[in-house]
Amino acid sequence: MASRLSLHNELLQFEDHVYFQPPESIKLVYPCIIYERSSGLSEYADNKTYAYRQAYNIMRVSKDPDSEDKIKQMLFYFPMSRFNTHYTKNNLNHDVIVIYY
Repeated sequence: MASRLSLHNELLQFEDHVYFQPPESIKLVYPCIIYERSSGLSEYADNKTYAYRQAYNIMRVSKDPDSEDKIKQMLFYFPMSRFNTHYTKNNLNHDVIVIYY
């Protein structure tokens, strides 16, 4: 079973600054990846759960509005992932994907 720390290490391939649920007191360095646990994915057979994968919301935050290549790289790297949304807040671009890990 994969751990959150192994996911963290894999995310470091895509950005130098990766944060897990950072407190508001931390000054973030951009571009960065911020991630948190989300609901998981259960698979059932014979009225039992036989497989479970934890889901993580992975948010890449960047000042560059044209940085979708990093998101595409992550989507191809993690086979159980999907793009969720993009939004802009405080002149920063936020791309959110969901990874089942």
